[in-house]
Amino acid sequence: MEERLPTYLWADALVRRALGAGAAAFVLQRGDESRGDVLVKVAELNGNARIYGPSMDMDGSRIFIDFAAQGIGPDEKEVDDYIRRARERDRDLWVIEVEDRAGRHFISDKVQKTLSD
Repeated sequence: MEERLPTYLWADALVRRALGAGAAAFVLQRGDESRGDVLVKVAELNGNARIYGPSMDMDGSRIFIDFAAQGIGPDEKEVDDYIRRARERDRDLWVIEVEDRAGRHFISDKVQKTLSD
């Protein structure tokens, strides 16, 4: 299992990558600074959005799953509803919104469509 960065550093790096590439990025909710999970919403500014959430691969490394394969999105209201429910369940959750017309997520960890990818 890999050693993870504290969540606040990981979140800060994601926001900086997005800003450096000309996108906008905001922390909508701060969770536990060291171990909180992170949801990343990517709004394409046309009513569509995607949501990415954490998981683990077979060797224990953190990966992110594109929730579109689970039927969440691309309607931004549907993505926002999912985030609202997740925030109610988990007060330690971090939520980051990236606004990028090209739909880039800026996640440096591996991103998969499903756990079986």
